[in-house]
Amino acid sequence: MLDPGTVVIIDFQGAVQTKRRPALVVSTAAYNSATPDVVLAILTGQTTNATGPTDYILKDWLGSGLARPSAFRAFLRTEPRTAITRVIGKLSARDWQEVQSRLRLALAVT
Repeated sequence: MLDPGTVVIIDFQGAVQTKRRPALVVSTAAYNSATPDVVLAILTGQTTNATGPTDYILKDWLGSGLARPSAFRAFLRTEPRTAITRVIGKLSARDWQEVQSRLRLALAVT
């Protein structure tokens, strides 16, 4: 099961090319169990660009299975679960709390 806060590897289709990259599951267990899709947020190694109010530089990136320092960006995509190539880890509790805070800033939810 893909729980919220799980770090996965997925092929993200961009405007020019498809790029294999880490992503973060941000959809709830209820959503994930009711649909064949999952809502993902981008994780990037370009931490110097993560300066917006909805960006967050992960503190415990190494324990999350990531290969290098990374940042959460509130760039969201809905993808079929079959597009996930593998699960590599899970965010720490403190990183997940900060990501949830950034999601509340980015989305019209409370």
